[in-house]
This record gives sequence, C-alpha cells and structure tokens, in this order.
Amino acid sequence: MRKTLPRRAGLLAALAAALLAGGCASMDRCDRNTAVGAAVGGVAGSVLTDQSTLGTVGGAVAGGVLGRGRGC
Repeated sequence: MRKTLPRRAGLLAALAAALLAGGCASMDRCDRNTAVGAAVGGVAGSVLTDQSTLGTVGGAVAGGVLGRGRGC
C-alpha cells in the first residue's frame, strides 16, 4: 500500500502537467511569455520574501510585466 501512493502521486502530477501544457497551445507568444514571467516571478518573490503573500503577488506582477516585454 505504501509503495502505490508515491506511484499514484507521480502519475497524477504527470497527468496534471500534460493537461496544463495542453492549455497553453492556443496562446500566442506574448500571452505565453506573460504567463511564464508571472509564474517565475511569483516563485522568486515567494523565495526572496520568505513566503510572504505580498512578495509572491508582487513578484508575479513584476514577472508578468517583464515577461510581456516591449514587442507585444
């Protein structure tokens, strides 16, 4: 029973990643860059501010703006 739990969790994580990646297929380059920038910025903001909510949100906003860039 204990060995099946990590296997199921890994399978579930792989399935979730595949579904999420499929959702980005219809996004254009600018939208995809914005989403990636927001995700990376949110993680960076969380790490740098010791998991502060304000730091996470601020990092996500800054990352999204930087990810969007000039060319969009």
